[in-house]
Amino acid sequence: MNWYLVALKKYAIFSGRARRKEYWYFVLFDTLIAYGLYPLELLAGFANPYMGAGVAVLIFLYALATIVPCLAVLVRRLHDTGRSGWWGLLAFIPLIGQIILIVFLATDGTGGPNKYGPDPKETPIPA
Repeated sequence: MNWYLVALKKYAIFSGRARRKEYWYFVLFDTLIAYGLYPLELLAGFANPYMGAGVAVLIFLYALATIVPCLAVLVRRLHDTGRSGWWGLLAFIPLIGQIILIVFLATDGTGGPNKYGPDPKETPIPA
């Protein structure tokens, strides 16, 4: 959970680098929270289990609140692999672009400093 909070604290910081842990833990907790909101949608009456998802107000508001941190941590993760944040646009290419992007995001970052900043593995984890 600490890595999720680290990414949220860097809400709109698109410069620098993010470790794999920071990125993937952010994705994990972001997904768990989004799926965890669905039962609340049912209880609040925003979603109808018999008619599909319906109007997912809480999930929409959560996604809207976390879109900037999602993009920021994606860009910082790509920076860690030595790539520009513009490589994130591969997500819009169906299937092949998404697979390539996942490979980039799962690849270990460049050791030592690169043009985007110091190695995040050498810096302490912010509390």
